[in-house]
Amino acid sequence: MSLRVAIVHDYLTQRGGAERVALAMLRCFPDATLYTTVYNPETTFPEFAEYDIRTTRLSDFPVFRADPRRALPFLAKATSGIVIDDVDVVLASTSGWAHGVMTSAPIVAYCHTPARWLYEGSDYFKDKPSWFRRLFELASPMLRRWDKAAAARVSTYVANSSLVARRIERVYGITPQVVFPPTTLTTDGPMEPIVGLEPGFLLTVGRKRGYKNLDRICEAVDQHTDRRLVVVGELPDSPSAAGWSDRLQEINGASDAQLRWLYAHCAGVVAMSHEDFGLTPVEGFNFGAPAVALAAGGFLDSCTDDAVAVLVPDLSTEAIAAGVEDVCARVWDREVIKLHSKGFGLASFAAQIDEILGGTKAAPSGGVLVV
Repeated sequence: MSLRVAIVHDYLTQRGGAERVALAMLRCFPDATLYTTVYNPETTFPEFAEYDIRTTRLSDFPVFRADPRRALPFLAKATSGIVIDDVDVVLASTSGWAHGVMTSAPIVAYCHTPARWLYEGSDYFKDKPSWFRRLFELASPMLRRWDKAAAARVSTYVANSSLVARRIERVYGITPQVVFPPTTLTTDGPMEPIVGLEPGFLLTVGRKRGYKNLDRICEAVDQHTDRRLVVVGELPDSPSAAGWSDRLQEINGASDAQLRWLYAHCAGVVAMSHEDFGLTPVEGFNFGAPAVALAAGGFLDSCTDDAVAVLVPDLSTEAIAAGVEDVCARVWDREVIKLHSKGFGLASFAAQIDEILGGTKAAPSGGVLVV
């Protein structure tokens, strides 16, 4: 008899890597209900509308749908208020909240990272004003107690990268299994060209967050090269009063069809963020695009083969520019790069998760601290 599975995700308001993983989980278990705190169909992947999505009352407020970080004082209590019954196992896609639901079923936590805002706040909130950071520091001890109580109830922890596995062990004292997240942007879907954009550009994909280091990428390309750069998301503020040169182009709200075209026609994907895993280089590999990646974090799991990527040692604009020039100067075997991507496919992910869920034991006893 097949397992009855419920899926939980922190919040569905973005088009990011964690949301693609939640979609992959639904594709593995299409009859599952997905529970989340806040859901905004207009700003996340439209495919979620095909599934049974259940939310908390926080989702009724437009201000939280626009940015769930504004609900930060309420998210722990809202998550603890999600009660899941009549399933065999709960699969939580979590980077801070989803593992805190209430259930008598075993919880398997697929952890993108222990909460950045609790354990790496200086990096996560570096683009926020000082008053906001001070306010959050006051709430942090209570939220850490809630987080660790939630983690103690998890039956099985799964990390999305070697880096995250080390963080889980450091923060929770738990040694997790490692299962790399899958790419869900298929290569056989439609492609939509970007009007006026000629192939051969560099591509970077990411939300406007401090740890993404988009400013460093833009400065490196703009100041030290004559290359063209396409930013899927928002261009950061330029340090110059004159702004960025016209070689830098912003594409906000790109569709999957446009992303496919961008990956297929770029000279390389540039990824300089401190990522827990980092799906964008792997998405590029699917289309045969090489990567220029920071030699840190999850990229050390996916980009160490020099047949597919150039690793940059640090975030200096000179080092990034040198990596960019290297990737543009080399002749890459795009079929070799595509073959490398197979290790990060949905089939491999599904088989590993299915095996873990099938072997899950009863959930530890004990409650979750409600704040």
